[in-house]
Amino acid sequence: MKRVLITGGAGFLGSHLCDRLIKDGHDVLCVDNFFTGSKTNIAHLIGHPYFELMRHDVTFPLYVEVDRIYNLACPASPIHYQHDPVQTTKTSVHGAINMLGLAKRVKARIFQASTSEVYGDPEEHPQTESYWGRVNPIGPRSCYDEGKRCAETLFFDYQRQHDLDIKVVRIFNTYGPRMHPNDGRVVSNFIVQALRGEDITIYGDGSQSRSFCYVDDMIEGFVRMMDSERSLSGPVNMGNPVEFTMLELAENVLRLTNSKSKLTFKPLPTDDPRQRQPNITLAKEKLGWEPKVRLEDGLKETIDYFRKLLGA
Repeated sequence: MKRVLITGGAGFLGSHLCDRLIKDGHDVLCVDNFFTGSKTNIAHLIGHPYFELMRHDVTFPLYVEVDRIYNLACPASPIHYQHDPVQTTKTSVHGAINMLGLAKRVKARIFQASTSEVYGDPEEHPQTESYWGRVNPIGPRSCYDEGKRCAETLFFDYQRQHDLDIKVVRIFNTYGPRMHPNDGRVVSNFIVQALRGEDITIYGDGSQSRSFCYVDDMIEGFVRMMDSERSLSGPVNMGNPVEFTMLELAENVLRLTNSKSKLTFKPLPTDDPRQRQPNITLAKEKLGWEPKVRLEDGLKETIDYFRKLLGA
C-alpha cells in the first residue's frame, strides 16, 4: 500500500484515478479546490477507509506525508482555463513548484499531467516527444500552453538539480464519463447538443482532426508510467493514435444518439490546432501501453453517462 496524493482528484481524470488506486489497494488523499472538479465525481468514495478528501488550492503550499504524488490540478478546457488566465498560469507554475517542493521534502515520486498543448499548432505530424512545439506565447491559449511547458521545465530542473524522481506524461484528447457538460470540449459538446436536440457546433470546416482516448485507457497509462523504472522520466505521449475529423466525430455522435440535430459551422478559434495526433511508440516500447477501447464503444459509455446526467 502506498500513500498517494492526487491534486485535481475530484476532476474528470483525477476521480477515475482515485477509483483505480483505491481498487489497487492504495491509501488516497484527494486534493481539489473545486473550480472545475466536482464532489459528485468522488461522492461514492466518501467514507471509504482509504480515501480522504481535502479542499485546497495547489498555488499554496501543502504539508502532508505521502509516498507518491500525481499532479493533475489545472483547468484543462479552453472555456475554463481562459476564464481566469492568470490563475491558470499560477496553477500550472506555482502548483508545480509547491508539489515539487513537497516531493523533495518527503522524497516522493511525482507525476506531472502535462498536455499535447505543449506542441501548440504543430508543424510535425504525428507529434513525437522530441518535437519542441510551435506555441504562441502571448495568445488567449498561452496561459495553459505555456503554463504546462513551464511546469515541465520545473520538473526536469528539479530532477537535474535535486535528483528528484519524476514522471511526465503528455496527455492527448481524452473523453469518457464525468466530463464536465459545459467544458467546451468537442466530445462533451457534441454529445450534450445531440441529446438536447440542439444544432451541433463545428468550428472551421470540420476537416481539422483529433485523436480520442477513452479515460480507462489513459488511467492505465498513468499507473504504468508511475510504476515504471526510475530511468523513464518522460515526457511520454499518451493518447489514441487513430485520428478522426470533427465531421466524422459529429456523424458518430448523431448516429449513436439517434439525434435529429443539424450541423452548424462557426469560425475557428484563435490558435486552435488543425491537427493533433500522438506518436505513442515510446509508451508502447517502454510501458507496453496502447489504447484498447474503440471510439464507438467509448462514445456509447459517455453518451449513457450524459443521458443520466441530463435526464435525456
